[in-house]
Amino acid sequence: MFQKDAIVRLLRDNDPATVSLVKEQLIERGSDGVAALRDLLALDDEAVTAHVREVIEKIETREAQDDMLLCAHLFPEHGDIEAVWWLMTLSFEPDAPIAKLQRRLDSWGRRLHVLVARANSARERLQALTTLLAEDLGFRGNAEDYYDPKNSFLSEVIERRQGIPISLAMLYAIVGRRAGMQIDGINMPGHFIARYERILFDPFHQGRILSRPDCEAILARQRLKVESIYFAPASSRVILMRMLANLLFIFERAGEKRKHKMVKGWLKALERD
Repeated sequence: MFQKDAIVRLLRDNDPATVSLVKEQLIERGSDGVAALRDLLALDDEAVTAHVREVIEKIETREAQDDMLLCAHLFPEHGDIEAVWWLMTLSFEPDAPIAKLQRRLDSWGRRLHVLVARANSARERLQALTTLLAEDLGFRGNAEDYYDPKNSFLSEVIERRQGIPISLAMLYAIVGRRAGMQIDGINMPGHFIARYERILFDPFHQGRILSRPDCEAILARQRLKVESIYFAPASSRVILMRMLANLLFIFERAGEKRKHKMVKGWLKALERD
C-alpha cells in the first residue's frame, strides 16, 4: 500500500542518502504507484514535488524503454513507423505531449487533403505537400546542429520544425498518409530521400525534386555509381534501423554510454537473418 504521508516525510528528510533510497524504492515499484505519486504533485512543497517529478519521469522512461525493446523484437518488416517512432521518442522524452502533437499532425493532414483534392497530377500533389510542410510550416534540415539527438525525436521534429534527412522524410510520409498519399522512404547511401509515385525528392532541402544527375552527385560523394537497388523503397524495419543507427553514432560520439548500450540493444533486436 502506498503511504503518502510517510513518503512525503521521507522525501523531506535532511539526509540525502535517505531521500535517494526512497526514490530508488519508488522507481522499483514501477507504474503501480504512479497515480498516487501524481497526487503528491499538488503539494505546496517545491522540494517534494521536484523529487516526485523525477521519480515519475524515471519510471515512465524505463517502461517506455522496455516497451521499445519488446517492440523491436516483434516489429514486422512493414510495421507502423509512426507508432514505433512515438515509442522511441518516449524512451528519451517521457513527458512528450503526444496527444497534442498527434492532433497537430491530423490538422496538417486535413489541410493537405484539401490541397491534394485540387491537384491534377502527381507532381502537383507533391508540390502541395512540400509547399505545406516546407513553406507554410517551415520544416527544414538542421544543418547547423546535425548531430543533435533531438533531430531524431518525433516530438522535437514537430515542435522545432527541423530534423535530419530520415526524420524529415518520415514526417512527410506520416502527414502525406493522412491525406491519402503514399510517400516512400529511399535509403540511399549517404543521404536518405523520399519518393512519391515516380518522383524523388529531398525533404532535408525543403522538398527539392531530385533529377538523375542530382542523385548521381549524392552517390558520387560516397564513391558509388547509380544502381537501381539504391532507389528501392525501404521497409519500415530498415527505416527504423537507420534511425537507430544514427542515434547510436550520436551517443557514441557524445560518450553517452548508457544510451549507446540501450540503442545497440534495440538494433540487435531488430536484426533478421
